[in-house]
Amino acid sequence: ISCCSASQSRALTIRAVDAGSCNGCELEIHALGNPYYNLEGLGIKFVASPRHADLLLVTGPVAKNMEIALRRTFDATPDPKLVLAVGECGECGGVFGESYASCGAVAKVIPVDVAVPGCPPTPAAILQGILTAISVRKPR
Repeated sequence: ISCCSASQSRALTIRAVDAGSCNGCELEIHALGNPYYNLEGLGIKFVASPRHADLLLVTGPVAKNMEIALRRTFDATPDPKLVLAVGECGECGGVFGESYASCGAVAKVIPVDVAVPGCPPTPAAILQGILTAISVRKPR
């Protein structure tokens, strides 16, 4: 089984962005690297640069000091791009979203295609969110 459609000739590449999370979601994202989830076999790879990414995976409420960096990362990602907001904080701001130092949910800063709820969401839920984002791909 491949996550990528026949029209895609390469793997799905993901750039993970911590926009101000508590790192709970990052632990679950890191667990996706376990052989149990077989990301490489699905054609999913994490990359260091947004210029090489198809999907931005964003965690945390967007801290005010990360707002410009997140917008620049979004702008640097080539079209067609996907955005996945991971965790309660990414989806709606969570417990830290109303802080003076927070912009709130990811969708308040950049457009979001799919949000994965949970505090933190399980690796399986994050993988399902990635696969859902691929299936609802639409041009911006």
